[in-house]
Amino acid sequence: MNEMTARRLTGGAGIAAAVALIVEVPLYFVYSGPPPDANVLARLLVGIVALAFLLVFVTAFRDLVKRVHPDHEWAGSLAFTAGLVYATITLVSSGLEAGAVIAADHPIDPTIDVSGTYILYGSISRLMLAFFLTAFGLAVTRTGLLPRWTGRSAYVLAAVNLAFVPSLFFGNTPAHFYAANGWGTTALMGAILSYWLLALGISTYRSAKGPVRAH
Repeated sequence: MNEMTARRLTGGAGIAAAVALIVEVPLYFVYSGPPPDANVLARLLVGIVALAFLLVFVTAFRDLVKRVHPDHEWAGSLAFTAGLVYATITLVSSGLEAGAVIAADHPIDPTIDVSGTYILYGSISRLMLAFFLTAFGLAVTRTGLLPRWTGRSAYVLAAVNLAFVPSLFFGNTPAHFYAANGWGTTALMGAILSYWLLALGISTYRSAKGPVRAH
């Protein structure tokens, strides 16, 4: 895979993952009480598809860093590893939610009733994303393979994610902004990630026409 192909694959996978995440997040706010099973399973399925594309994104990004600047392959590998761990944690959380919903004989709200996902979606995911974003920012700023805003915005988002890591101490009420499973800790962070990933994917895909070397 040459550099142009790596850029297109990275960008395309980022765009696909972002679109799926953008579709998924609003599905959490359709119902005020326990949602019907169809709603929960639909949003989980969309989320699983998004994570599949995210895996392609982080894998292609690692290869792109290696091709552009082999000396900084370690940063690309760290971003890949953190992204892989994040995707795995979220897939496990999705499996726990789906299993609980399928097994229940009445509608449940898995964001409340499946306690095992509280810090998986919350503090643990926030920490892994902070690692991923920091490594991504390092790889981009050190190699100049993408516009400077991509690296700088990654650092900002990493700091924001770190700020939500202590949320596990603040209860389990989804309606609260800052809680283990609060809407700020989970839904808001997911929405911000999705739109950042969309802009990043578009920028990366467009860079295949003329690679950026902004050191």
